This record gives sequence, C-alpha cells and structure tokens, in this order.
Amino acid sequence: MKIQRWSKERANGWYEGLPWLVGCNFIPSTAINQLEMWQADTFDPKTISRELGWAADIGFNTARVYLHDLAWEADAGGFKERMDQFLEIAAGHGIRPLFVIFDDCWNPDPKIGPQPEPIPSVHNSGWLTSPGLDIVNNPESWGRLERYVGDVVSTFSQDERMLMWDLYNEPGNNGNGNKSLPLVKKVLSGPKAPTLVSP
Repeated sequence: MKIQRWSKERANGWYEGLPWLVGCNFIPSTAINQLEMWQADTFDPKTISRELGWAADIGFNTARVYLHDLAWEADAGGFKERMDQFLEIAAGHGIRPLFVIFDDCWNPDPKIGPQPEPIPSVHNSGWLTSPGLDIVNNPESWGRLERYVGDVVSTFSQDERMLMWDLYNEPGNNGNGNKSLPLVKKVLSGPKAPTLVSP
C-alpha cells in the first residue's frame, strides 16, 4: 500500500496552525519505565494528573509519552482504555501528547509483569526497549508488531487530543546500529502506513 506522504505545504500549514510547543518527556514518578506506566496493575491516573498539572502550571502544552508493545500484547483492550484515560487527563490540563511507538534505548530484554525497583542515582535504571532487540532483529516475529501498530494508531489516528506520533526513538541504540533500519522501514511502508504518517 502506497504511503500518502503530506506535501511540504500541507505539513507547514499544519505546523503553522499550532501554538508554540513547549514540553518534555513524561512518565509518572511512580513508574520505573513505560511498561510499568501502562500495565493495568500499576497505571496511576492520580499521579499522572497531578504531575501533568505541574507541567501545565509552568507553561507546558505537550509531552512525549512512550508506549510499550508488551502492555498492548497482554491486554490490548485495557491498554487502549488506559491510553484514552491518559488523553482525557492530559486534555484537562491543556496538554496534547505525542506517543512514541518503538524505542531502542536501555534494557534490551523487556518482560511483562512486575518491574524492578529503581537503582538510586542511576539514570534510567529500569528503562526498556520496545520491542526487545531480539524482536527488532528477527523479522519473522514482526507480525505481532504490525498488529500492535495498526491497532493503536488506527484507534487514535483521528483523536484531536493528541498531537502526533513518534514512530521510533533512537533506532540503532544499544549497539544495534543499522540492524534496526529494516524495522524502521517496515513501520513506514507496511499496510498501516497511511495512518502512521497523518496526525
């Protein structure tokens, strides 16, 4: 299926219609990583609302928020409900997030379930890749990823509460180099690609 790339004029027009964007990466203080943030047992809307409120108080109007494929795999319906709840909370504070689909940074072997305790004074001590690098480097396992991206993006592609998608943070990190490039290309050229490139 052919990618419907926006023209330069359409992209510039969309951007010119936005306010000056001020934001940050966001994860609630009660989660060590994006998987703990989105799992049903540890999703924490009270903390999310309080901390997005602090962000709004200092003038932020956007936030980059990481998703995790394993949270979707474990409970796709519940995961999307939590995304919807997050968007509702963010909108209440005047914040339009952008969601990150994949990430090659830090722990290369994510596992569903309880996450480790933070290691004091260690930056990102529990952060996770999504998917794990074994999956990134194994195209035969990408069917699940295609279903994940297609489901999540098609569900929220027309949701005005969100700003845009960040398809892949730092592909090739963790020493993976160009081995991540085929998955990057797959995300851009797969059957769900037209919805991936339009906010």
